[in-house]
Amino acid sequence: MGLLDAILGRSKPVRPDLDQLFAVPSAALTLQAATGFTPTGLGSVCFAGVEGGGFARLQEDVRELLDADTERGGIPVEFSRDAYGYTWLLASHPADDTAGLVNDLHAVNTLLQDGGFGPHLLCSLIGFRDPEGAEGRSLALVYLYKRGTFYPFAPLPGGAEKRDNQLELQVRGALGDDLRVEKDLSRWFPVWGAPGL
Repeated sequence: MGLLDAILGRSKPVRPDLDQLFAVPSAALTLQAATGFTPTGLGSVCFAGVEGGGFARLQEDVRELLDADTERGGIPVEFSRDAYGYTWLLASHPADDTAGLVNDLHAVNTLLQDGGFGPHLLCSLIGFRDPEGAEGRSLALVYLYKRGTFYPFAPLPGGAEKRDNQLELQVRGALGDDLRVEKDLSRWFPVWGAPGL
């Protein structure tokens, strides 16, 4: 950053650090001890779709990579589009295989980044559930690709598009030593209806 940037208050954007995803399995243990929430085995990657053959080939490469174990009982990866036109990739693993899920999410992000589509990556999320809660409370740890940080997203049960802010702040406090948590609360975007949540 140059002197003029410092004077004008501009800063360089944070470079994505995909290796931050590898901190999630140990953070999941901390989360379970602090809140009771356990991994669901579901995770997803969101990116802005791009038209063209190069992106379509890359999407097929991702599918082939993640579906390589389907003959041994693995669950095939799913692609979907949301109401805003973003593409979601949903990966599934056994609930006790958070490390395998994180490896898949990291591989997808890396393939897209190395393929020149890094600017189209938005976020990745890992799903959690409260096994004790009768109402089926869910939680996601969301990784913001362009910020290199995580934040908790906890929708209230019932589909009313309301958040459990108290739980989100509790998770932030519990995981502050395990993950690089996003400090700017205005960047804790809701991901209503995200696959894997």
